[in-house]
Amino acid sequence: MQKRCFWVNEDPLYIAYHDNEWGKPIYDDETLFEFLVLESFQAGLSWITILKKRENFRNAFDAFDYKKIANYKQAKMDELILNSGIIRNKLKIKSTVSNAKLFIDIQEEFGSFSKYIWAYVNNKPIVNAFDKREDVPATTLLSDKISKDLKKRGFKFVGSTIMYAFMQATGMVNDHTTDCFCYRF
Repeated sequence: MQKRCFWVNEDPLYIAYHDNEWGKPIYDDETLFEFLVLESFQAGLSWITILKKRENFRNAFDAFDYKKIANYKQAKMDELILNSGIIRNKLKIKSTVSNAKLFIDIQEEFGSFSKYIWAYVNNKPIVNAFDKREDVPATTLLSDKISKDLKKRGFKFVGSTIMYAFMQATGMVNDHTTDCFCYRF
């Protein structure tokens, strides 16, 4: 049996996410935006809750097409609030729309969101060497810095904990524990 990170339970969805996605570097803006949305909706909830609703989110939010989402009107947001397949949080839905607009602003300023976000780690994943659960931080000085800059730009639901989870999910940091089969130097 493969040894995995401490947070992975027996759910096949969780196992597949851990083994195939989590911590693998993502450089395309479309997927980065998807994780920005999913991580913001995860605030206050478990990640498995979000994973189980991921396809519903994808359908509800036009495959995470930030250009479409940036143009959502109130009628679409009202429709989303009634969608039981997603997390029906009015503030998170509204922030997804405004964050999409700001995401496009960053693309215009930096050429892509990927260039902007990956510059924080010099375009190379930070490889940590955590042995156990207690070693893995919820935030870092870097996630604080990214969060602060995004908030200054007007983004919502991008606190330091959310941003560190985003960094882990998108491979900006490798936080697989050293005993996990996915951990590589």
